[in-house]
Amino acid sequence: MDPPAAKRSRGCPAGLEERDAGAGAVRGRGRPEALLDLSAKRVAESWAFEQPVQKRIVFWSFPRSEREICMYSSLGYQPPEGEHDARVPFTRGLHLLQSGAVDRVLQVGFHLSGNIRELGGPGEPERLYHVSISFDRCKITSVSCGCDNRDLFYCAHVVALSLYRIRHARQVELRLPISETLSQMNRDQLQKFVQYLISAHHTEVLPTAQRLADEILLLGSEINLVHGAPDPTAGAGIEDANCWHLDEEQIQEQVKQLLSNGGYYGASQQLRSMFCKVREMLRMRDSNGARMLILMTEQFLQDPRLALWRQQGAGMTDKCRQLWDELGALWVCVVLSPHCKPEERKSWLQLLGKWDKLDVCPLEEGNYSFDGPNLQPTATLNPGPEEEEEVEEEVVAAGSHHTVFGRALQAGSLHWSDTHLQRILASDSYGPSLTGNVGSDKPTFDPQGRPLWLGEPFPTACARVDTLRAHGYPRQALRLASAIVNTLRLQRQHQLESYKQQKKELLQKGSTCITNMEGWVGHPLDPIGCLCKALLEACRLEEETLALYPDSGPEKRKVAYQHVPVPGSPGESYLAMALEVALLGLGQQRVLPEGLYAQDKVVRNEEQLLALLEEVELDERLVQVLRKQAGQLLEGGPFSGFGEVLFRESVPMHTCARYLFTALLPHDPDLAYRLALRAMRLPVLETAFPAGEPHGNPLDSIVSNRFPRWFILGHLETRQCELASAMLTAAKGDPKWLHTVLGSIQQNIHSPALLFKLAQDACKTATPASAPPDTTLLGIALELGLQVMRMTLNTMTWRRREMVRWLVSCATEIGPQALMNIMQNWYSLFTPVEAATIVAVTGTTHATLLRLQLDAPRREELWACARTLALQCAMKDPQNCALPALTLCEKNHAAFEAAYQIVLDAAAGGLGHAHLFTVARYMEHRGLPLRAYKLATLALAQLSIAFNQDSHPAVNDVLWACSLSHSLGRHELSAIVPLIIRSIHCAPMLSDILRRWTLSAPGLGPLGARRAAKPLGADRAPLCQLLDAAVAAYITTSHSRLTHISPRHYGDFIEFLGKARETFLLAPDGHLQFAQFLENLKQTYKGKKKLMLLVRERFG
Repeated sequence: MDPPAAKRSRGCPAGLEERDAGAGAVRGRGRPEALLDLSAKRVAESWAFEQPVQKRIVFWSFPRSEREICMYSSLGYQPPEGEHDARVPFTRGLHLLQSGAVDRVLQVGFHLSGNIRELGGPGEPERLYHVSISFDRCKITSVSCGCDNRDLFYCAHVVALSLYRIRHARQVELRLPISETLSQMNRDQLQKFVQYLISAHHTEVLPTAQRLADEILLLGSEINLVHGAPDPTAGAGIEDANCWHLDEEQIQEQVKQLLSNGGYYGASQQLRSMFCKVREMLRMRDSNGARMLILMTEQFLQDPRLALWRQQGAGMTDKCRQLWDELGALWVCVVLSPHCKPEERKSWLQLLGKWDKLDVCPLEEGNYSFDGPNLQPTATLNPGPEEEEEVEEEVVAAGSHHTVFGRALQAGSLHWSDTHLQRILASDSYGPSLTGNVGSDKPTFDPQGRPLWLGEPFPTACARVDTLRAHGYPRQALRLASAIVNTLRLQRQHQLESYKQQKKELLQKGSTCITNMEGWVGHPLDPIGCLCKALLEACRLEEETLALYPDSGPEKRKVAYQHVPVPGSPGESYLAMALEVALLGLGQQRVLPEGLYAQDKVVRNEEQLLALLEEVELDERLVQVLRKQAGQLLEGGPFSGFGEVLFRESVPMHTCARYLFTALLPHDPDLAYRLALRAMRLPVLETAFPAGEPHGNPLDSIVSNRFPRWFILGHLETRQCELASAMLTAAKGDPKWLHTVLGSIQQNIHSPALLFKLAQDACKTATPASAPPDTTLLGIALELGLQVMRMTLNTMTWRRREMVRWLVSCATEIGPQALMNIMQNWYSLFTPVEAATIVAVTGTTHATLLRLQLDAPRREELWACARTLALQCAMKDPQNCALPALTLCEKNHAAFEAAYQIVLDAAAGGLGHAHLFTVARYMEHRGLPLRAYKLATLALAQLSIAFNQDSHPAVNDVLWACSLSHSLGRHELSAIVPLIIRSIHCAPMLSDILRRWTLSAPGLGPLGARRAAKPLGADRAPLCQLLDAAVAAYITTSHSRLTHISPRHYGDFIEFLGKARETFLLAPDGHLQFAQFLENLKQTYKGKKKLMLLVRERFG
């Protein structure tokens, strides 16, 4: 397979240069390279030693690409705000190089060393770091720096030295491996060399030197049995493996630390960037990609939270689950590598098999199988009606559960040796004229002669595309992606033909069985996303200058795409193909998967795909693709989520339809509306609720108790509402479409809360501040509001009051007739309380009347309608609506009298004393004391206050009624006394009333006429009856309290007797009566000696 085309990576920082070591010294002068250099460059990539060109091999063996240095010195995650890439090791190393901090650079064989001088902080001295780098066959194999860097990748000092060697290769002093130099010395020179070396570093090397000398002098020692001696500067042998230096311990520690901080957003981002680093290594054909992924996986499996979640039976967090998904997908790319050695793949599969068997290994979410339907050029509908129930059971049945590594293990059985596949990948011009059907029974080309890829599930085929991209084969990935798309097109064509043959039967049945058990959007392998990204990547316009973090600027740059022609397909572009594939996946009719996370992933994946499409600026070619795809979606039958009949648990198309509606509206409004209206359906609710009927809990759109599998139902209903809102807004000014959209809303949306939001949005859209209102849209807003009122009439919630007020304001915007209509038809819309206290009142406020700008006759008509409404409500619910009705009818005598009569009639029918007292006080406030007195007597007739109810809620009302009757005169007072005696048995309360009535003459209050000159006596009628009742109440209450009295209440009882004596003394013979009462108590309760002693001490 061809290596990938040289291309600067998007993650490379500005200033990073793709250059060969020493290139500036040769090519800059326009001279061709010497043959010796050319051969040495080539040999240096594969062999560490070749005698004729040894020095040139040593020269060319150092890495030549700054991109590779960058890969090992930058992680790639977004740093904190303000830091940008200043703290990234590569950027720091570049600054050190440019500031002249590198000196004393020496290359001895395959070993490079140098000093880096770095300025210290304020008040700190300059710091000197010694850096050593070993390399082999254009890869750095080990690094050492005096800064003791403890990070994932190379420090800035290693970067600075490496970049110096790449950019200034000719200036670096170069020596052959030290063993070559030593071989040129005689005995005296060697002895001098060793002694000088020991003398220069005697404190460090003297013990080692002596030990080696002793072993060499000892015949038969191990060191004498080995020919030659090791040379750290000589490079490795051809059979030795070589790979870039990777600090495994630091990777493990970093992943462990990030997982322990898993609850933080930054930790997840850094782990994702490490996954991106693995992909970057795979793309560079760097074996460390797999090594790094193994290290990360081991740490993931050692996460202590896995055992805890399993023990508790709880699911892992969404962030953690997403990381595991990405880990599993990466392993598929690694195992499916098109160029790995068999022994490498075998070792990976052994590891995966071991991990797969661990108890803590997470299972893949959702009920996706391994072996879905294969890509094929023909397709038929699922079984007929008699087998539909069986198919439905299969859909809801739990799928086979496998771990996140299951797909990678399955990928181990796939290969790249298929002849047809090899030819697809090898050429853009592969066609039937060259090969026929390659010895196969199945067709391998479409009618246009373009290659097809058949015989394996669509997600698996797309995983091949992702693998090719991941391993640096972009051209081959494009070729395979094109073959897959051609296969999908042919398959869809046959699907449509198959549907047309059975269309009449399916439409008569009105429902269908599902044709796709597993959806492609939300699938663990993300097949649609893989295809789209591969196709879009080929069309992306690259910018001249790239930063280390492209998105770290103040504003994210808009991605630009261009049409790139597809070889062998005249007039077609990869950009149009990407749009077609995305719509094909998004519009697929598919079953919602099982589990909250899997369902949430469907939504998230759908939004990610649409975000990709929204980056693409639509031109005429793409609009034509949109039109064609939209038409096919509408005619797709059971294969399309926009088809005429749907399976009950199909994933709704609301989000996709909103994108299509917005994109198509400027170009083909009719098609846009047809598509969006078809997508308004939510079949799972339609089977449970007939059109127009609400949920069991109308204002709660998440009915998880009734639909336990549909965890995301609330989200789906919100998306449905957003689609409807977009259509209403777009249809403003077009009555035809407005009424069509309204019908669809009323038929398909079952949540009152969302209907109310739609009504509010429509009203807001219809009444812009700087333009006249759209009366049609206002009427639709009102109609939606009325539907909400009807749906929620029997379900009282705190939002009802808000809804009623809004409805009145919306009707006011339309005009007085609309307002009067809702008043006249209140019974089916509002409760009596809502109608009387909100509708009638709000509809007749000063602000409303000003807004309506009515003349006098029309204003009176509105008032009359409101009064009629209030009276009807008072008759329906006098307890809560009588007072509002009286208030509203104050200015109309006849209506006021009717409302008053309703209250009197209700009193006979059981209207409570509290409400009667409230209305009575209102009458007094209105200056109608006799009516107030009448209502007060009716309230007293219903009241009963026991002997121990000193704090009864009606105490204040009773005292007010007594005050009112006293102010009216002796006659009214005399009439109320029997009611007081019959209703009140509380002695303190009776004595309080008696005392109040004796303070002044009756009829002297502000409401009564003067009828008597002096206060009434307690011993004369009509107060003598009340006095007797009070005395009797004290006697009865005393005996009652003494029956169960405890010593701690003795003091309270003595105080009670003191108040009783005050009441007794109001009678002429009260002193004698009280004495007899006390004597009776002493005789009756003589056993309570302590209490009786207290009585004697107080009263004698």
